[in-house]
Amino acid sequence: MSGATRNIYKLFVGNLPWTIGNKELQLYFSKFGHVSSAQVVFDKQQGLSKSYGFVTFSTRDGFNSASNQNTHTLEGRVLNIQAANN
Repeated sequence: MSGATRNIYKLFVGNLPWTIGNKELQLYFSKFGHVSSAQVVFDKQQGLSKSYGFVTFSTRDGFNSASNQNTHTLEGRVLNIQAANN
């Protein structure tokens, strides 16, 4: 399968605690499957987290496992998880 036709298993993750960075986001979601990318979105001027990010899984199984879990909690905050619009 070429990269152009491969599905991307990407989740939007909202309501992130401001203390969470890329490594922590990847670590949390890696329990569902291999995470190929985890990015917290930061305000470029202030350098602070915008409290959301994106997680990309390398397999559909990891994506589905994370998507199908009812509640995700990280540092006491319930996360908002949904399929990302590519």
